[in-house]
Amino acid sequence: MSGIQNFPMTGYGVSIYQKSGGRDLEIIVCVKQVPGTNKVEIDPVTGTLKREGVESKMNPYDLFAVETALRLREKYGGHVHALSMGPGQAKAVLLEAVYMGADDGTLVSDRAFAGADVLSTSRTISQAVKKLGKYDLILCGKQTTDGDTAQVGAEMAEWLGIPHANNVMSVGDVKEEKFTVKVNLDSCITTQEMPLPSLLCMDAEVVTPRLPSYRRKKGTEESVVLKVLTLSDFEDHDKAHYGLSGSPTQVERIFEPEKNVSRENITGSAAEQTERLYGILKQRKFV
Repeated sequence: MSGIQNFPMTGYGVSIYQKSGGRDLEIIVCVKQVPGTNKVEIDPVTGTLKREGVESKMNPYDLFAVETALRLREKYGGHVHALSMGPGQAKAVLLEAVYMGADDGTLVSDRAFAGADVLSTSRTISQAVKKLGKYDLILCGKQTTDGDTAQVGAEMAEWLGIPHANNVMSVGDVKEEKFTVKVNLDSCITTQEMPLPSLLCMDAEVVTPRLPSYRRKKGTEESVVLKVLTLSDFEDHDKAHYGLSGSPTQVERIFEPEKNVSRENITGSAAEQTERLYGILKQRKFV
């Protein structure tokens, strides 16, 4: 992929482990820039967040996906490519991934992609993945903190026609064209065997994400080049499939939750407190 710089890990404060054998892994890790504050304005027409100029950060769940990708590369060798969809300012999270240890990154950005719901977003990112070429694994955070739908990863896998697993706690040994994952199904934890390529949505707190390396940042910030993909780069050029036009679901109404700061301190014996609390609940018709 032209225009992308590959940076050696040695010398930038990133741990290197001895390769355990097997073929190198081509890994795409998806990251998203989300608001770093709850003070975000809503577009009254489209019902979408106004992200321009808002304090932002990398989606916390994506940090676990980046760390998992880096550990797999350290164990098996290969290449980690960070991928993000968003406006120009979203390059910041790609740079953060590079400073953590990713080899390079691509931003998917076009006005035609604005206002996308989960289906349109998954289609867009899947088109970008196809443009990037061969891969063995796609890693995502299990959900984002601005939408919390936990649907984009699974829908991407469907567009790409590959298996996927959500709530992944760990990735086991990769042997030939298969590997195992430990998955949290709430009621139980299972171990599943999966083929390559596959898409994994990583659960939270499964690993401890490393911090971006200051030495790596200072050593690469002048030379790092992030590739940008637009609609014209895609196999599917139909604008009706992207952004608001390609979104079958739209927000009907956005409103701030009501805030009630009134409170009452209940004192007295346990019996008196219980009686008073029951009276309040009954008065408000909760019981």
